[in-house]
Amino acid sequence: MAEKKPENKIEREYIIPLREKSRAVPRYRKTPKAIKTIKEFLARHMRVENRDLKKVKIDKHLNEFMWAHGIKKHPHKVKVKVTREGENIRVELVDYPNKLKFKKLREEKRGKDALESVDKKKTMMQRAKESLHKPEGEKVDEKKKEEKIEREKTSAEATQELEKTRAKSLKHQAGGKTKEPKRPVRQSLQK
Repeated sequence: MAEKKPENKIEREYIIPLREKSRAVPRYRKTPKAIKTIKEFLARHMRVENRDLKKVKIDKHLNEFMWAHGIKKHPHKVKVKVTREGENIRVELVDYPNKLKFKKLREEKRGKDALESVDKKKTMMQRAKESLHKPEGEKVDEKKKEEKIEREKTSAEATQELEKTRAKSLKHQAGGKTKEPKRPVRQSLQK
């Protein structure tokens, strides 16, 4: 069998100039052009096949940083950290402004709390399963087994007797079989 090679993971940092490319675009398209410029720059420098921009994935914090001042005013240069795993390229912001830094920390904390709560639920479920299942080494007294079997037999006999008495009472109430008159068959109207 052919062995798979471990994926080469390449990490680099770039300062991407955005001013020149977005200068020729109308004001209401500047930020989208800047984002496209980031993707084109990284496709060229990370040697993506056919410079396919779909393989370059921008981090949501970088996207927020780019859109922070709206569609007309974007930052003129961005410092990014680029990671290449196989064919995919992930782009992250290096220097976070305070607002985004604290937002990222909150999201990471929420993620950790969610994982911890899932672990707690799992442990609770495992404890419940353990309490339901008795260990195999523990033996149940034979007397308890015999009593349980006797109870089952007596309950089965009691239910059979109840069914017989109900059947008798229903038979007497109904008065046996009764013949119901047949409904007259409708005759079709003839012209």
